[in-house]
Amino acid sequence: MESFSNKENLNNPSSEILQNGHTMSTMNEVCRSNKDEKKPPKEKKTWLGIVYIVISAFCFSLMSVCVRKAGDLPTFQKAFFRNGVAAVAGFIMLAKSRSFKMQKGSFVPLILRSIVGTVGIIGNFYAIDRMNISDASILNKLAPFFSVLFSIWILKEKASVFDLLFVAVAFGGALFVVKPSFDVSEFFPALVGVFGGLGAGMAYTFVRKLSNQGERGPFIVFFFSVFSCLAILPIVIVQFQPMEWQQVVWLLLAGCAASGAQFSVTAAYAHAPAKEISVYDYSQVLFTALWGVLIFGEFPDWLSAIGYVIIIGAAIAKYFVGKKKRRNPPTQVLDE
Repeated sequence: MESFSNKENLNNPSSEILQNGHTMSTMNEVCRSNKDEKKPPKEKKTWLGIVYIVISAFCFSLMSVCVRKAGDLPTFQKAFFRNGVAAVAGFIMLAKSRSFKMQKGSFVPLILRSIVGTVGIIGNFYAIDRMNISDASILNKLAPFFSVLFSIWILKEKASVFDLLFVAVAFGGALFVVKPSFDVSEFFPALVGVFGGLGAGMAYTFVRKLSNQGERGPFIVFFFSVFSCLAILPIVIVQFQPMEWQQVVWLLLAGCAASGAQFSVTAAYAHAPAKEISVYDYSQVLFTALWGVLIFGEFPDWLSAIGYVIIIGAAIAKYFVGKKKRRNPPTQVLDE
């Protein structure tokens, strides 16, 4: 009977493991290790996303200053320099990693991200040159609210009634900044600025989609920058205006600031969802308003100030409502 039992144990791996304390202990350690590895460090990633988003906001505010300081140049020419510098930065980073490989299934989202991103940049630069710099900044900050709407379509995410309400409130605040009127010279730049925010919002949504698919941030930036430069090059050639060396320096600085901002915002949305960190992106409005006062002597009028309060207030309220929902998720009753 004993020999039969031993024979059975030899043919039964699970029985052999049970008799071997060392093997069982090792398996337990491996299992615990695997469980620990599967637990994502959510808090760490969220805070890292916040840091990246604030850095990007600061860099974007510097970019706005440099674009304005470059003087009276065609918008497409400014955008070409901005994206050209970003393309070089992206190429250097990819060259260091020795890999220009694109993830499977990324081509179409990259193309769409590049198209809407180009629209966003052109709209933003056009508004910066023709509006109060802080007004142009707040219109561009409609992007997170647009991303809520586009996430429903692109990422198949569900938007709550509160999400849609905050979007409506933000657009109401934008009306105070846009100040619709029959004066096309004032209304049109603001409208273009809104479309710039729309393009940026859709671009951020595609960045999130690409990050979820495992696409690298430097490759997203490089692809977009090269695509944008090639897309607007014919217009740049037709509209090209000779520049003084000071203008070239300001445009190169704008490109450097934009590159830092673009890499930072890509990293931010790769580390945390937009609903958790987008509110911190509004620090750009504070930075830009500060530069507007200190460098250009621009003070927003009372209607624009009301618009700022409404839009930023909606963003903050949206953040805290979302945070409360994440802490207290709705309980589900399962049928036995």
